[in-house]
Amino acid sequence: MTYTAFFGTIVHSLSLKDLEIISDALLIVDDDNGTIVAMEKQVKDVDAILDKLDQPYKLQRLTPQQFLFPGLVDTHAHAPQYVFAGSGMDLQLLEWLNTHVFPAESSFKSPETAKNAYDKVVSRFLRNGTTTCSWFATIHLDACKILVDTIERLGQRAYVGKVNMDQNCPDYYIEDTDASLKDTREFIEYAQPKKLITPVVTPRFAITCSSKLMNGLSQLAKEYNVPIQTHLCENQNEIEFTKSLFPESANYTAVYADHGLLGENSYMAHCVFMTDDEIDLLAKHNTGVAHCANSNFSLHSGVCDVRRFLEKGIKVGLGTDVAGGFAPSMLDAVRSSFFASKCTLMDHRDRKLDYEHLGTAELVYLATLGGAKVLNLHNRIGNFVVGKAFDALVVDLDSKGSVDLMGNETQLQMVEKFLFNGNDQVLADVYVNGRRVAGSA
Repeated sequence: MTYTAFFGTIVHSLSLKDLEIISDALLIVDDDNGTIVAMEKQVKDVDAILDKLDQPYKLQRLTPQQFLFPGLVDTHAHAPQYVFAGSGMDLQLLEWLNTHVFPAESSFKSPETAKNAYDKVVSRFLRNGTTTCSWFATIHLDACKILVDTIERLGQRAYVGKVNMDQNCPDYYIEDTDASLKDTREFIEYAQPKKLITPVVTPRFAITCSSKLMNGLSQLAKEYNVPIQTHLCENQNEIEFTKSLFPESANYTAVYADHGLLGENSYMAHCVFMTDDEIDLLAKHNTGVAHCANSNFSLHSGVCDVRRFLEKGIKVGLGTDVAGGFAPSMLDAVRSSFFASKCTLMDHRDRKLDYEHLGTAELVYLATLGGAKVLNLHNRIGNFVVGKAFDALVVDLDSKGSVDLMGNETQLQMVEKFLFNGNDQVLADVYVNGRRVAGSA
């Protein structure tokens, strides 16, 4: 057994409003299992503490311009859509799916297409500091297995879903219901034994899923005790179409509840246009929300007011939603969420209503511990509590990166400069489960 110790400034969230910035902290990681075994604050004599360790260690002393930051948690992204990320944002959701998404995703029938694309997208996300990601793949079983293999080789922690869709899809990209369920079962059994990978049941959204398919997926999730992810209330046209397909359900959210798809292991992407009853339904089932502000802007869907969920105690994390969102970076998700919050503030102001936009502490929380809670991984990742896995970023603002320091910044200002001006160049090291998987150093 050996240890790796980090001495310097540590930044992490303890709760939604509580951002802890610790100077002269000593954090010790067990190299054998990637777990944090000790964390001391305001250490005066680091060598005296380390000399008492019963195992060999290596020490990394952080400079005053560096700090440890939790690995970023992306609660919603589409791995195959990375092939056209940054383009095709001229349409609203339903037209965008038919024009750009379905043709691109259908090409993943080719294993070579999958191997080439998935290596690039997972590598890019890791370089950008996304240590955990919840991925949508495609309907193709072989390509889904390739995504799992790629993630395992590159070392990311991930939830991975084989997409299910058996109606209202183009003829070239649709599944038979029974075949979809059979392939999903095989995919779950393939991915479940992987150390850092969790298979997640993934009905694309209600429009593309029959009741038979959704009921079958709910049963698979229960049988294998795996989570469920899908989309909800992203776009007004989507909502109206869904309600026309399932008139027996009280609302869009109730469609999922009626098919057994809501629960504490479920999380919904977007949730832009939610009635109070629908928010209460999510709260009742302890279902999480993946807030994807960039995508909501880029596909001109709308602005999600995440305060409505937070005030009800609903779990909320952030998502890039590549390629509805154009940027494969959780720092962009932070900034887009900040702008969405400011837009909501301006709307309230214009109506003479009080509103508090998301602050720095809340943004850090949503991008790290909040996302971990959405995925029910908060007992394993999200901050630097002893016993959790060491999923971490070494942020270096003294590098030749995108942040210029003037020399008189407070520690909080340095964190804010990282959030709003940082990029992959300032991430010296990216660790997942104690293993260095990326970094600019």
